[in-house]
This record gives sequence, C-alpha cells and structure tokens, in this order.
Amino acid sequence: MLMIAQKELDLESQLEVLILDPLNNHDLKIIEKLKQDDKIQVFDEIKSQVAELTKLQNPSIRYSSSQLDEEVNRFFEEHVPETYGVWVYYPWRKTIAHLLPEEDFVAVRTIRNKYKITQEEQDQLATKRIGIIGLSVGQSVAISLAMERSFGELRIADFDTLELGNMNRLRTSVLNIGVPKTTLVKREIAEIDPFLKVTVYEEGITDENLDDFFSKGGDLDLLIEECDSLAVKIKARIKARALGIPVLMDTSDRGMVDVERFDLESDRPVFHGKLSEYGEEGDILNNLEKLAPTILMSVLDFKNISERGKASIAEMGKTITNWPQLGTSVIMGGAMCAHFARNILNGFDIRSGREYVDLDKFFRKADES
Repeated sequence: MLMIAQKELDLESQLEVLILDPLNNHDLKIIEKLKQDDKIQVFDEIKSQVAELTKLQNPSIRYSSSQLDEEVNRFFEEHVPETYGVWVYYPWRKTIAHLLPEEDFVAVRTIRNKYKITQEEQDQLATKRIGIIGLSVGQSVAISLAMERSFGELRIADFDTLELGNMNRLRTSVLNIGVPKTTLVKREIAEIDPFLKVTVYEEGITDENLDDFFSKGGDLDLLIEECDSLAVKIKARIKARALGIPVLMDTSDRGMVDVERFDLESDRPVFHGKLSEYGEEGDILNNLEKLAPTILMSVLDFKNISERGKASIAEMGKTITNWPQLGTSVIMGGAMCAHFARNILNGFDIRSGREYVDLDKFFRKADES
C-alpha cells in the first residue's frame, strides 16, 4: 500500500522518474491515466528499440530495412506492444516514454562500449558508487560517467543554482536558470538512463552530511572532487583517506588531472604533501581563513598554471569575481576524469600523481612554444 501511495506522489515530483511495469495492474492504471491526460506527451519508439535489440542479438545478419521490419512485426505477434517493456514518466517534461525492459535497455545502450569495455568490466562498474562534489567540471564528469554507464550509484553534491554566468561551461538551457545544479544533473542522467541511481545532496557538503555522503548505503568506491571550497577540498580528502577511497580532481587549466590513491596508500598526505609546509592538517583547517590564498596557490602549483591563468588570478577581485573556466577545458576535464575513474574502478594500475594534457603544446610553431 505504501508503494502505491509513493508512486502516486511521484507523479508530482520534479526530480524523480517513475518507472512503471505495464504487467502490474496498479502500474497499468497509472500508465493509462497518464496517456489519457492531454497535457502529457506520449513518446513511444519501442519498435525502433526492438529493431536495435534484434540486430544486437543477431550480429552476423545484415538485415535490409524490410527484413528488419518483418522481424519486429514477428516479435510483436508474440508480445503485446502496450504491455511490453516499461513506461517511464518524466514529470518535469510532462512526458511518458516507452522503453525496453531494463536488462535489454542496458544491453542495447552499451553495445558500442564493447570491446573497449569488456562485459566483465561493465558488470563490475555497475556495482560501484562514485561521489562528485561540485557540478561545474563535475557536471561534465557525471554525464560522461553516465553515458558509459560507469557506476551503479552516483552521489552528487552542490549547493548552488544555475546562473547565466555558468553557461560558458555548463551544457544546459537558459530555461534552467535558478534551478539547483544537482537537479539539472539528476534530470539529465535520468533522460539518458532512467535505471541509474543518482543520490542528490543539494545543500552541498557540510560537516553534518559528510559521513552520509561517503558512507550511507555503503562506502564510496571513488571520489571526484571539483568544488571551490578549500575547506571542503581538504576535509573530503581527509575523510577519503580514512576510508581508503581514491580521489580524482581536474582544474580546467592546462588539462591538469590529479590522482590520490588513498585506497593503496593509507598514509599519503593530502594534495601530494603540498600543504606540509603549513603545519598539521587540523591546524591548517583551524587557520584556513588566514592561510587560504597562499594554500590555494600551493594546491594549484602556481608555477605550472598557464600564463593566461596566472594573469586571471591577478584580476580576481578587480575585473573578474572568480577563477575562469572555459567550456572546452571543462568538457575535456570531465572526459579525462571519467576515463581515469573507469580505469581505477576496473583495477588498472593507475598511480597517484599529477599530470598535464596541455592542448596549447600541440600544433604550435617552434617559435610560439
């Protein structure tokens, strides 16, 4: 009875999708109710999905269009179209979509991953929990991870809402200005794959929810940290180290990627020891307000920042209000983090360290380098 009430409640949700099984009488009534509502769009491309499934199951056969149509028609002689698969309701779009059953949906959606990702690796990734703190670069990471289906649960944390000034690097619509960034990411992933679990911390990371973020429902297998708060950066790493969780970070400058394998090195200092000159970690946190500007330059490794990045830092508080990030750099950083996340979670030998993939070093004339 509670489940039925919850499904009725979810019809009004602006965050959760509702996955409905037409072979369940109660779900079928909800499906029919939604399809009869003139305000709700019905999206039914189940035949094209069955066609893809047919090709996947028979890779050695090169079907003509007419042959494939015949196979699909034959399939639906054995299955009632309206009650085959699942119907997924997207309340923020006022749309109900007809999709393959979960197992077949996943098989079709990930078929182009093979064999760059083996089935064993894909199955292993489906058991993993990843946390992302900060949803600028973090949005790009999250979407890249979702597209490759590199997790079973994704926990996302950001207290901020979308602003117009974010849209040089966040792929979204002006119609989403004022919407929490966590909501945007959760919705986008649900529209890619409604079967993926995404847990939202829309207040960001706080001292009160830090333990939940890392451990509620099971410890994270990987943390990707992309937030602006220096205190959260340090606290998150201390917590990750205590739990033996590896950490990834991208800074969107010169293609810098940071890897801290706390799962392999339980006594590794945070940020590769770059804060050691400032004292013990607890003392640093207690004096962070005074130390923050200097520590930030140590964390970013100022001498290795791009020349335009250095010039931008000099303008902060004068002509600009924050560290600049370009969409190209954020998209690349998201892809790189997703790549290394997949390799770490699948047991590849990825070491701790900091590397640069500086695109400005490529295709330059000798006198410009």
